[in-house]
Amino acid sequence: MGFEIEMKLSAFVAAAIFSAALALPASAAQAPVETFPGAPGVITLSGKCAKLVVAKFDATKGCKNELASVTLANGVVTFIFTSDGKALGFQGDGSGIKPASNGNARLPLSLVTTGVGNKMTGEVKVAGFCTFGNPYAGKPIAIECTAESKDSSFTGSFRTGGKLVKKGK
Repeated sequence: MGFEIEMKLSAFVAAAIFSAALALPASAAQAPVETFPGAPGVITLSGKCAKLVVAKFDATKGCKNELASVTLANGVVTFIFTSDGKALGFQGDGSGIKPASNGNARLPLSLVTTGVGNKMTGEVKVAGFCTFGNPYAGKPIAIECTAESKDSSFTGSFRTGGKLVKKGK
C-alpha cells in the first residue's frame, strides 16, 4: 500500500515537473526580446545630439534631439541625424552588424545620404561604421557614426536618455 501511494506521488511530481518544463519555453516565446535596429520600419530615439559634422562644417548647434533609425525590407539600415531641416544619414547593410565592445554592435557603412525634410536625395560612397547599443535595454546608449569619402569626412554622435523608443512604419 505504501509503495502504491509512493508511485502515485512520484507520477504526480514527474507530471508537474514535465508541465513546468513545457510552460517555460512557451512563456519565453510570448515575450520576444526587442533587437535594435530590428525589423523593417522606422524607430525614433529621443535624447541629445552630441555632435554632427560634415567635412569642416559643424552642424551640432542646430542638431535635433531625435535620431531616426530606418530599416528597409532588404536589411539596409540608416541612422538619420537632422539639423536645421537638413538630414544626414549613415547607411549600411544590416547583415554586416557585428558585436563590438561593452555590449555594443557595429554597422559597417557604405553610404552617407543627404536630404531636406523627409526626402533623402543625395548619396556619397563612404567607408566607416556606426557603433551603437540597444535602446530597448532601458538605459542610456550612444550611437556614434564616423565615415570618410575620398573628398570628405562625416561624424554623428547621439546619446539617448534611456526612455523607450517610438516605432513607426
